[in-house]
Amino acid sequence: MPLSLLAGILLLAGVLAYSNTLKVPLLLDDTVSIAENPSIRRLWPPGPVLSPPATAGVGGRPLSNLSFALNFAAGGLAVPGYHLVNLAIHLAAGLTLFGLVRRTLGLPAPAPAFSSDAATRVAFTAALLWLAHPLQTEAVTYLSQRTESLAGLCYLLTLYGFVRASQKPARRWVFLVPLAGACGMATKEIMVTAPVVVLLFDRTFVGGSFRAAWSAHRRIHLSLASTWILLLLLLAEVHERGVGYVAITGWQYALTSCQSLLVYLRLALWPAPLVFDYGTDFVRSWSLGWPAAAGVALLAGSTIWALWRVPKSGFLGAWVLVLLAPTTSIVPVAGQPLAEHRMYLPLAAVTVAAALAAHRWLRRSAFPVLVSVGALLLTATYARNRDYRDAVTLWTDTVTKRPHNARAHAALGAAWVEQGQLAPGIAALERSIQLDPTSGEARNNLATALTEVNRTPEALAHFSAALRLRPGIASTHYNFGNALLSVGRASEAIAQQEQALVLLSEFPLARCALAQAQLTAGRPGPAMDNFRAALRSQPDLVAAHFGLANALAQTGRAAEAIPHYEATLRAVPNAVDAHYFLGHALLAAQRPADAAQRYAAALQLKPDFAEAHHYLAKSLAQLGRTAEAIAHYETALQLRPDFTATRSNLEALRKAQ
Repeated sequence: MPLSLLAGILLLAGVLAYSNTLKVPLLLDDTVSIAENPSIRRLWPPGPVLSPPATAGVGGRPLSNLSFALNFAAGGLAVPGYHLVNLAIHLAAGLTLFGLVRRTLGLPAPAPAFSSDAATRVAFTAALLWLAHPLQTEAVTYLSQRTESLAGLCYLLTLYGFVRASQKPARRWVFLVPLAGACGMATKEIMVTAPVVVLLFDRTFVGGSFRAAWSAHRRIHLSLASTWILLLLLLAEVHERGVGYVAITGWQYALTSCQSLLVYLRLALWPAPLVFDYGTDFVRSWSLGWPAAAGVALLAGSTIWALWRVPKSGFLGAWVLVLLAPTTSIVPVAGQPLAEHRMYLPLAAVTVAAALAAHRWLRRSAFPVLVSVGALLLTATYARNRDYRDAVTLWTDTVTKRPHNARAHAALGAAWVEQGQLAPGIAALERSIQLDPTSGEARNNLATALTEVNRTPEALAHFSAALRLRPGIASTHYNFGNALLSVGRASEAIAQQEQALVLLSEFPLARCALAQAQLTAGRPGPAMDNFRAALRSQPDLVAAHFGLANALAQTGRAAEAIPHYEATLRAVPNAVDAHYFLGHALLAAQRPADAAQRYAAALQLKPDFAEAHHYLAKSLAQLGRTAEAIAHYETALQLRPDFTATRSNLEALRKAQ
């Protein structure tokens, strides 16, 4: 088949496998990496984009952050654009793998080379299995793991560039190696192993020995190794990103890593069950961990032997072990000892090995057999992606498979709460805290949900505990402040919102909440300043428009309040209070006809709104529509017989008739 047709089939397979992912919502770390990441809001000046905060999940990863910033510039937080980019990266990586394997098998290496046709068939089937494999879903569908797939693309481009640079004419390809390497270093730390793997690749497939590889291509290897400097500079700005889990020792993490490695290999061969979040289960004793350790030791020993005796097979084993080494070793990774996205690149060795074995044993029959397997994998990937369709579905699937995962229960509870299902949300969050009483995030989310069901005293206790367990979290201070304000403790609410802004200065919601607390405390001047500051940061923030309008109205500046009430109603046309208070502002501005329209709109939404009937009657009276005014005064009195002002106004109108 023509190469263009095979490439088109690979692209089609990838598109079909992920065609149901464009509406998958933001999940887990997507909140800090995308939704709450202030550094992606503007492309210029480039400084903040290329120096994302460590807390954003992309700290020290400027290229990943730039890709999110470009997405935000193109479509804000609309998720389809982000998913299209993730899919494009995956497809590009699949095509690069196809080209890399095809050209590698065609190299005049120490062993006999494949024919062009055989190399193409092996490369195509290996790339198809890799593209369509369900184990890839987390790296592609979960938006934050763009860091993994983009680094994987850079890694494959680095190797592809080296293969081309090792052949003649090579001049233009020489520059791709350090360029792709530097891009990878700026994307994710897994790229740290690339100079080692490229040297091993050279020794195995090109030079035949390390001495020959170094002699022929030392400049390329040195240029790639120089990209380590960039990685060191980037890591110097990020002192900690989930490394160094304090509750486990290095050897315990090593035992856990052995178990994780065997799980990865099992899932590569049989991708079920797939789990979005495996939690933090660690192997803490040798008696439990030695079987997995023995298995990994056997794999490592076999790989070392193969590198010496059967270099090409050994390279595939080393590809897996070396690529997993940064996260599967003795250095603990906080909160995530096992994660499926880490197999994104290592899986290539498995699919290449499968394609080579099938070609050797099945010969011409290998191609249709592997294409059929690829179709089955594609179907499984499409089915797995259905689990991502919303947060509740994904986390329900996760807690079903990992019932003791406290973080999964917490995320499920938060997802239920976001959908307005407070009862199951609170139950899931309470279960999470039972499993892990030290989770500050779960307590914060539980407290926030409890405030929604008027269990504020319990909520306040959980907020306090959340801040003790996990201090320095701006969102917890923000939520705590809102709860305090709801029970009339305005001065304490102000303190919490001010602390939130100390921790995160670009936090428009906290700025708006601070302003609301100040307004409640009788400080309209500072409140208006903070409402305006919130609107400068986020011009479409409805709460800030509404709060500023109320503050202006309370200080007798009705004309200035009107545009902000109108902005509120453009965003939320069914906001009863906004219609009602806009009516007040219009009435104060001597516009009774317009005020009457606003009060009438409020009554359409809430017919038993006694106060709106009263002021609609007042507006109608000013317009000389006495009969209608009397009718609305009478309705107001039926709803609220204690309205003395309504009674006196009604009596005055009746006398005037």
